[in-house]
Amino acid sequence: MAMMAKKGGEGGEEENIFWVTMSDLMLGLACVFMTLFVLAMTGFTQTSIQQKQNQMKAVEELADKLKKADINAEVDKMTGDIKISDLELFDVNSWTLSKRGQDYLDKLVPIYVNTIFTKPELDQNIANIIVQGHTDSQSFAGLSTKDEQFVRNMELSLKRANSVAEYMFKTNFDKKHSEDLRQKLVVEGKSFSEPIMVNGKEDYAKSRRVELKLKVNTWDIKNMLGF
Repeated sequence: MAMMAKKGGEGGEEENIFWVTMSDLMLGLACVFMTLFVLAMTGFTQTSIQQKQNQMKAVEELADKLKKADINAEVDKMTGDIKISDLELFDVNSWTLSKRGQDYLDKLVPIYVNTIFTKPELDQNIANIIVQGHTDSQSFAGLSTKDEQFVRNMELSLKRANSVAEYMFKTNFDKKHSEDLRQKLVVEGKSFSEPIMVNGKEDYAKSRRVELKLKVNTWDIKNMLGF
């Protein structure tokens, strides 16, 4: 019986050594991952700030070029998004580009495409170029429900966005960018889901618009850790 008790004691010591070793190993791994996390987050912050500053600089240059060309468009200098009034592009309740709209895009698109694809700080980070159509929330005659109104406006907004996207390829931008444009161009219809509000009320004229939006790749912790 004494021998059995002794063997049991020796097994306990071996088991204790095992758990001490495992706890030391887990503590060591935790320290390594915490160090990597801190380094990654520091690098993430610095890289993100520099990336955003470079993009804003390129977008500001784009805005200046559009202004010098006397192109009436609202440019968000933080994101590069461009808002174009439907009055610049279409006749009322139409999704076919007017002659005025074609002339407008003939001026805007070459500046837009040539600038974003020749600026590495933009080009290397662009995931998609989104042509996004928007309508106001005013009702179509003969439709009784809000859902019907939304779907009809969705159709109109999508057709308008598609008309702009289709015509972009007909403009005189540098055709060496055609492949990039084909790969990254996306068309969306938003109906009246994102109205422009002024003093708490929808501004119908501003709500009716087409937007050119840049979706950029985001820098995350995986980039820093090489995953």
